[in-house]
Amino acid sequence: MMIIKIDNVYKSYNKNLVIKGISIDIEKGERIVILGPSGCGKTTLLRMIAGFIHPDKGKLIIDGRIVADNGKCIIEPENRHVGMVFQDLALWPHMSSYKNLEFGLKAKNIPKMERRKRIDEIFEKVQMDRFKNVHPGELSGGQQQRIALARALVMRPTILLMDEPLSSLDTDLSLILRKEILKLQEEFAITLIYVTHDREEAFSLATRIVVMDSGMIQKTGTVKEISEYIYNASHK
Repeated sequence: MMIIKIDNVYKSYNKNLVIKGISIDIEKGERIVILGPSGCGKTTLLRMIAGFIHPDKGKLIIDGRIVADNGKCIIEPENRHVGMVFQDLALWPHMSSYKNLEFGLKAKNIPKMERRKRIDEIFEKVQMDRFKNVHPGELSGGQQQRIALARALVMRPTILLMDEPLSSLDTDLSLILRKEILKLQEEFAITLIYVTHDREEAFSLATRIVVMDSGMIQKTGTVKEISEYIYNASHK
């Protein structure tokens, strides 16, 4: 079942075309990794799915609903059932971990008891029960990453977007958190769209990889297909 359709999408910044006619269909429950160098348009594509920006041309459909069409935002970000973990994590430093998670639930008018139940449940899932009242600045990089992931998951999205979330972590911690992401994605039955420039990270997380460069899709395929594609391209 298709959950996202990106149909011939274009996006420019200050007359600089950064997304050039991208089309892709994403099935429910897939783990899509968008792989490519810095500046190739990966984050721009993610932000369009989230609804923070909209395409100049083309159409975006999420879960059967047109959310953006030819320069118009049809459905606002808060109504797309999409969660996002940013590269810089974007945790509010003046709020405790608990308050960081509660903020979005309050904005959705979730009752207090339900908020508490959801937050307690997700803190346990990401193994951060002991840090509910701790501020982000007092946490390690890996702990902050878990809180950012919990904040996205507590909203119960159907789609989770992750923009190079592990890029600032050391290799050992990155490996641990990759396993956690896979476990949580399966447990919550979420469609995952993950952006990275790191091939090893892409190969370890994806069911399908989208290779991007210069605002265009160069190749889409399984881990095996993309591994062969990269190998052949590097030996031409």
